Amino acid sequence: PMCVYFYVCLKLAVAFYLNLKCCFLSPLAVSPPTRLRYNVVSPDSVQISWKAPKGQFTGYKLLVTPSSGGKTNQLILQNTATKAIIQGLIPDQNYALQIIAFSEDKESKPAQGQFRIKDIERRKETSKSKVKDPEKTNANKPAPEGNLFTCKTPAIADIVILVDGSWSIGRFNFRLVRLFLENLVSAFNVGSEKTRVGLAQYSGDPRIEWHLNAYDTKDAVLDAVRNLPYKGGNTLTGLALTYILENSFKPEAGARPGVSKIGILITDGKSQDDVIPPAKNLRDAGIELFAIGVKNADINELKEIASEPDSTHVYNVADFNFMHTIVEGLTRTVCSRVEEQEKEIKGTIVASLGAPSDLVTSEVTARGFRVSWTHAPGKVEKYRVVYYPSRGGQPEEVVVDGSLSTAVLKNLMSLTEYQIAVFAIYSNAASEGLRGTETTLALPMASDLQLYDVSQSSMRAKWNGVAGATGYMILYAPLTEGLAADEKEIKIGEASTDLELDGLLPNTEYTVTVYAMFGEEASDPLTGQETTLPLSPPANLKFSDVGHSSATLTWDPASKNVNGYRIMYVKTDGTETNEVEVGRVSTHTLKSLTSLTEYTVAIFSLYDEGQSEPLTGSFTTKRVPAPQHLEIDEASTDSFRISWKPTSSDIAFYRLAWIPLDGGESEEVVINGDADSHVIEGLLPNTEYEVSLLAVFDDESESEVVAVLGATFARTTAIPTTVTTTSTRTSKPTTAVFRTGIRNLVIDDETTSSLRVIWDISDYNVQQFRVTYLTANGDRAEEVVMVPGRQNTLLLQPLLSDTEYKVTITPIYSDGEGVSVSAPGKTLPLSAPRNLRVSDEWYNRLRISWDAPPSPTMGYRIVYKPINIPGPALETFVGDDINTILILNLFSGTEYSVKVFASYSTGFSDALTGVAKTLYLGVTNLDSYQVRMTSLCAQWQLHRHATAYRVVIESLVDGKKQEVNLGGGTPRHCFFELMPGTEYKISVHTQLQEIEGPAVSIMETTLPFPTQPPTTPSTPPPPPTIPPAKEVCKAAKADLAFLVDGSWSIGDDNFNKIISFLYSTVGALDKIGPDGTQVAIIQFSDDPRTEFKLNAYKTKETLLEAIQQIAYKGGNTKTGKAIKHAREVLFTGEAGMRRGIPKVLVVITDGRSQDDVNKVSREMQLDGFSFFAIGVADADYSELVNIGSKPSERHVFFVDDFDAFTKIEDELITFVCETASATCPLVVKDGNNFAGFKMMEMFGLVEKEFSAVEGVSMEPGTFNVYPCYRLHKDALVSQPTKYLHPEGLPSDYTITFLFRILPDTPQEPFALWEILNEEYEPLVGVILDNGGKTLTFFNYDYKGDFQTVTFEGPEIRKIFYGSFHKLHVVISKTTAKIIIDCKQVSEKTINAAGNISSDGIEVLGRMVRSRGPRDNSAPLQLQMFDIVCATSWANRDKCCELPGLRDEENCPALPHACSCSEANKGPLGPPGPPGGPGVRGAKGHRGDPGPKGPDGPRGEIGVPGPQGPPGPQGPSGLSIQGLPGPPGEKGEKGDLGFPGLQGVPGASGSPGRDGAQGQRGLPGKDGPTGPQGPPGPTGIPGAPGVPGVTGSQGPQGDVGAPGPPGAKGERGERGDLQSQAMVRAVARQVCEQLIQGKYMDSHMARYNSILNQIPSQSVSTRTIAGPPGEPGRPGAPGPQGEQGSPGMQGFPGSPGQPGRPGERGLPGEKGEKGNPGVGTQGPRGPPGSTGPPGESRTGSPGPPGSPGPRGPAGHMGPPGSQGASGPPGYCDPSSCAGYGMGGGYGEPTDQDIPVVQLPHNSYQIYDPEDLYDGEQQLYVVQGSYPLPSPYSQSSYPSPHLAQPEFTPVREETEAVELRSPGISRFTRKIAKRSVKTPVRKRGNGKKPSR
Repeated sequence: PMCVYFYVCLKLAVAFYLNLKCCFLSPLAVSPPTRLRYNVVSPDSVQISWKAPKGQFTGYKLLVTPSSGGKTNQLILQNTATKAIIQGLIPDQNYALQIIAFSEDKESKPAQGQFRIKDIERRKETSKSKVKDPEKTNANKPAPEGNLFTCKTPAIADIVILVDGSWSIGRFNFRLVRLFLENLVSAFNVGSEKTRVGLAQYSGDPRIEWHLNAYDTKDAVLDAVRNLPYKGGNTLTGLALTYILENSFKPEAGARPGVSKIGILITDGKSQDDVIPPAKNLRDAGIELFAIGVKNADINELKEIASEPDSTHVYNVADFNFMHTIVEGLTRTVCSRVEEQEKEIKGTIVASLGAPSDLVTSEVTARGFRVSWTHAPGKVEKYRVVYYPSRGGQPEEVVVDGSLSTAVLKNLMSLTEYQIAVFAIYSNAASEGLRGTETTLALPMASDLQLYDVSQSSMRAKWNGVAGATGYMILYAPLTEGLAADEKEIKIGEASTDLELDGLLPNTEYTVTVYAMFGEEASDPLTGQETTLPLSPPANLKFSDVGHSSATLTWDPASKNVNGYRIMYVKTDGTETNEVEVGRVSTHTLKSLTSLTEYTVAIFSLYDEGQSEPLTGSFTTKRVPAPQHLEIDEASTDSFRISWKPTSSDIAFYRLAWIPLDGGESEEVVINGDADSHVIEGLLPNTEYEVSLLAVFDDESESEVVAVLGATFARTTAIPTTVTTTSTRTSKPTTAVFRTGIRNLVIDDETTSSLRVIWDISDYNVQQFRVTYLTANGDRAEEVVMVPGRQNTLLLQPLLSDTEYKVTITPIYSDGEGVSVSAPGKTLPLSAPRNLRVSDEWYNRLRISWDAPPSPTMGYRIVYKPINIPGPALETFVGDDINTILILNLFSGTEYSVKVFASYSTGFSDALTGVAKTLYLGVTNLDSYQVRMTSLCAQWQLHRHATAYRVVIESLVDGKKQEVNLGGGTPRHCFFELMPGTEYKISVHTQLQEIEGPAVSIMETTLPFPTQPPTTPSTPPPPPTIPPAKEVCKAAKADLAFLVDGSWSIGDDNFNKIISFLYSTVGALDKIGPDGTQVAIIQFSDDPRTEFKLNAYKTKETLLEAIQQIAYKGGNTKTGKAIKHAREVLFTGEAGMRRGIPKVLVVITDGRSQDDVNKVSREMQLDGFSFFAIGVADADYSELVNIGSKPSERHVFFVDDFDAFTKIEDELITFVCETASATCPLVVKDGNNFAGFKMMEMFGLVEKEFSAVEGVSMEPGTFNVYPCYRLHKDALVSQPTKYLHPEGLPSDYTITFLFRILPDTPQEPFALWEILNEEYEPLVGVILDNGGKTLTFFNYDYKGDFQTVTFEGPEIRKIFYGSFHKLHVVISKTTAKIIIDCKQVSEKTINAAGNISSDGIEVLGRMVRSRGPRDNSAPLQLQMFDIVCATSWANRDKCCELPGLRDEENCPALPHACSCSEANKGPLGPPGPPGGPGVRGAKGHRGDPGPKGPDGPRGEIGVPGPQGPPGPQGPSGLSIQGLPGPPGEKGEKGDLGFPGLQGVPGASGSPGRDGAQGQRGLPGKDGPTGPQGPPGPTGIPGAPGVPGVTGSQGPQGDVGAPGPPGAKGERGERGDLQSQAMVRAVARQVCEQLIQGKYMDSHMARYNSILNQIPSQSVSTRTIAGPPGEPGRPGAPGPQGEQGSPGMQGFPGSPGQPGRPGERGLPGEKGEKGNPGVGTQGPRGPPGSTGPPGESRTGSPGPPGSPGPRGPAGHMGPPGSQGASGPPGYCDPSSCAGYGMGGGYGEPTDQDIPVVQLPHNSYQIYDPEDLYDGEQQLYVVQGSYPLPSPYSQSSYPSPHLAQPEFTPVREETEAVELRSPGISRFTRKIAKRSVKTPVRKRGNGKKPSR
């Protein structure tokens, strides 16, 4: 036993990831308390007492649970306590009690008991009167038979007891059942003419132990009870209930008419089949049912079985040992009911009570309305008016006197629909309710909101008030991203309608919302938006004193409130950025700048609120200055002194050089920067020197060189006088004085018409310069220009191109001229462009390029003209920075002469010429064929790029034309209705998008009139006998139509052969008529003629006779028209078409059709029709292939003549009969043929039909191009089985689903698809258990036994996490395989299936607990549902519909996606039916311009043309990153990009702006709280995701260290629609992969990327959230990311019901973000109303919202004051608990007894986790479906009175989403009152969810 014990524990630990230490406790660690006693201390309070265990222990755990189901309440007591008082109990409610002693790490076995206040009081009374009334029993232990209650009523009954004899009871407990039965029977007066008792025992199959008439005496019945054998088996309660109805309550079994019928069920577990219909059938038959549950029985199932009321008809005890406690209550109730039933049967109650009528509502306001009615008949004492909100809420009532017929309902919620019921109250009963509904009006709202007096930090708001309002609430918040949470709220009285909003951010858009408050309820919002003023920037920036290293800035001050300024100045080349802050000044000097550098300056005003927008400008520093006033003096024979004037203080040094003018070496010396003179020595006497000087600055920049001429004296001269270059005075000595003011004459910047002359001024005494220039060859007159003495540059223009000039400059002094200096220069030639190139040739355009000439140009002139055809020369002009141009609007296949001229200011260069040719856009090999009298056909070789052809046929006689546009893949076309013997011109124009090529033409003449056809058709010879049916056709069942060509080309004889062929083919069939094959025939020529319809003949004889009577028609051949006629006339319900039956057409023709057959045949094949095409003689084989189904080998036949029909007859009959006999019809899906069923179409879940299916809406699927269909709650989409699977299911098949579980999908099991019989009993189906996370397939095997296989595990669980998943259920004769997302996850053995009944229905999403045809179904999204009659289908599937698994290389292109591969291009498809509004597509490419029209008159100057192609790479500029420029215009949307690779999920984005406010919806369900992940790299922001499925919450985990916040991501570009859908879907799958990681060992977990793009990483030490039911404690929140772009508008969904303001429900499912709405800003909703102040005792909870799953855990509150923290959990006996013993002493006084307060008359709000509390079973059965646990109770009990509650009320915050039109979503934390859920232990050993 210990090995088994350990193994069970280990299995549970592996399955649920629980701590194993509970399994290794010492079995005798802590003893349990004993002697559990109860004492009633008040009408609603019980004192519990017990004896303390021995040994050491810490305290007690007291747990109280209502037996009818609900929350377990827990109280921790000290170890000295031995009593506790529980208050707030319901006197007639049963409660289960457990007391557990615990120490630090151990728990005792629980001391268990049950009590009910009424039973305790009754036992007290019994105890007091024990001596006087010995018949009373002691309730605490079984009593002897003689002391039992005896039913003394004279009324008699037929009582049938149904006893569960399954294995779960056990032989020991079955003895206790016998004892219970003995006590039960003993209480009644049993006899053949008295009360009769029958008994049936059931397990897997029921059996009668004895009938009602089997025994005549009580002793005989008691003896049979004592000898009742134990049966053993399963628990099929539903089957047993049906069995006793059909066998026990029958006259032949002893049932008597006019006698009360009582049924008593005793069971210990949940039924493995559906009990609801059988129980209802029993109750409807007048049988009153009592249900007794023991141990593991499901209380909710018992309630479903038993009659009303549950309080007296349902009993539940914790163990078989306690069954004696309910004997007395049961027998008393049965006894009284027998008595009452007899009165009812005998007519004591003669007439039913009348109800009021004519309910009318009036005086409707926002807070109430009046209800009136017509009086009920009889003496009515009072009327009771009950009302409650339709969407759920606590009922309230008003009671008025019976003389009144009206009542006013007050204090209602606004804009809420209320259900109303009026009951007439009589003296001893109440009538049925008179029911109706009424909706209150909306609260009046404020109006005319104005926002005015706007400043940088404030604005005022005023509005028109509302009469009756108690005040106003104003909410205002910035709309800027990241600031939306900074919402503020102001509440003011009703007298104020104007207030100031201050503390606002500057230059920020705010939304302001005003609510009129009526008490705690708020009106609809009034919203406005306004933007605060921006902070004032400085103005009028100026630059002055700009030097080579400094500049002064001045500006006008911004505002008196400015604190200072921030000056940023950057080099434009980006190499340096500087910043400085200054005070409240308006000027500043920038220093340490770089010379000859452009600086950009930005000045920001600094305020307390921030900084303003910048004021910007730029300047360029000057060149470093050269030394000035360079002079030579103090000359001698070998030296002179150089002096100059420094120009700056930051000169590092000077470089001084000199050289003799007559030749010699240069010398140089470096002089300190602070010097201003230098003596040069060692010079040659009487020598002229050129002396140059430059300054080198601290930043290593050099100034310009200045130079001067000086000379030393000869040795023979006298004492010299000073000679300088700046004076004309000479000394008396003989040395000549010369003056030149010019050095370094340079001629540069040559162009074709100008030269620039630059020189250095060496003498500043020059007053003017004379510049003369003339051509070198002197053929032009000399030109003279005078220049001021301070100017040193001159531009000479206009000059001749390619000409040499001589330029002379002469300085002019005040007293004469100086020395002239000359230099030559030459202008550039007018060079032509070079290297003409032609590229990008297309049908209407080509590109030419050229190389620029060496000379700068003004632009280029391009002239082009067609060579081979007449046409004008066209020209265009481009700028000098362009060297390529795309020439548009050209003729296809045409040579053009192209010339390019360079443009100069003096004219154009020579032309650069070339020849270019466009591609030819035209067909080849145009020819005619099939030339007939009134028709002819043309064919041609396809053009590889053609998108369409325009084919024109023109009569050369009268000029009449026919024109048709064909697809680019059409190589032929036929024209009809032509004139015989007429010549026609056929022209084919090839089209490429908007381009049309030249016509390609041929001539052809139609044939002349033929001779008249014969008028008397011959009669076909009659067949000898009726042919027998072929073996292959005996199972055929189809709707078969023959389309027979009756055109002139066939003739009488051949037509008779066709009739014979039809006779033989139809004769091979077996059964004709509605139960077999139906046959119809159409004969066609110019128009079709129905010879007879499908339902015309019901025997083979009459059908064959009708075939013989068909007369030849004659005419032309229009096959397409005939096929269309068949679809519209034959295949209709009126013509006999049957649903779900194969539809087969056989087309027989001898020529090519004169109309289109492709479109209609393709459409019908897609609709499931099978086509056989038979061609004779001149038939077009390609046309036959287009008509016939695939594969063509089976469906297309061709014979040379009509005599050859016999060659194909047997094969055709075989193939047609095989198609007609198939259980699985041949269908076409995504271009593939397969045998199976397109279930989506059969259920009407397609675009053109879904709107007619109630409860279904269309939404985007895995990609936006795939629609999916949301099956809303209780949609119960169904179809009769005979329409879907009339022949049943094949033995081997694959069921394929692509679906998504929704957040509001219930936790209960539901059938994704199932087939029911006519009694709504399941036959086959697939069940998903959203709570237990399992998948079950069930059916009946070939022996008729019901079989189920259940799959579970991590791969199965992931389909419940809220993403789309593709599920293949592969069923064969031996196995059932589950393949999820194209990966096999499980396989189990099953028996071969039996066939199904076709008399029932097939249903989607039906809840397992459903009772009939119109009950509950689960909401879900379904994108694909097929049944394929093969087991290999799943192996070929690539899951291309799932973004995470899609491989673009191996998957076909998405629907409507572009494909650039010509190989992928198919033929032109038929036009589809008109679709609904699609999602907005990406912006298309700009179209090419159309062909050039005739030249018009010269217009005015047009707008600037489009930007040309990019020019050549320019030289590197001095550009750096400047300050932000103004926003550019919005560019055109780019092309649709390929889906990007999935990034690692980024951090949570900040709340987006709100969409338009929708109607208030029902409360939704919360998703689980996710774990805190490590910050990931920034991914592409995705579109809002579809909400995840509601997960269970686990216990509180250890708090992990918070992770570092991730870096804020950059805002991403808006993605296209397809990318958004892909990212959304892939993100869901990535999340699932992360969830799956929770089930791995934490040291081995790796996140394998779905797209192989996410790097593997180890799991961090932080706790990762566990499987559903056990999520860890939430980590610290991550940083907010940037808002993503809004998604496109989704498919329209169903509007929600109006929501109720006030106490908030849980947040609804997050929808797709909509497009910005039209209108004003919508507001956030107000906080809900709070309840009134409580009294000294705990008040009743407020009305609950609709039952929903528990929301995310709130923030941890402060620790409670009651006791120490709880000990670890224990494992109870149903799993792996150890048992222990211990001790403790102490008897507390009554003052020490803890008191537990329970609320009175409150409704319990259910936690979804509470719905499944109970002991774990291997299998629990709901309905007819065996399902894995945990389902020991029904999932959705009705609201009922509350159970004990210990937990204190604490504050909890909830994120409330607010929506307003046109703004981002933002959230606000609103405090709400909530009740902390106590921690509970589950029976299966799992930790409870919180």
